[in-house]
Amino acid sequence: MTAFGIAAAVLAVVAIGYLLVALVRPGRF
Repeated sequence: MTAFGIAAAVLAVVAIGYLLVALVRPGRF
């Protein structure tokens, strides 16, 4: 796995986690 692939995977996990939090807590914004 290349460094770009690892970075993309990390960003994807962070983005998914952020979206889940946004769905559970709409007032966070």
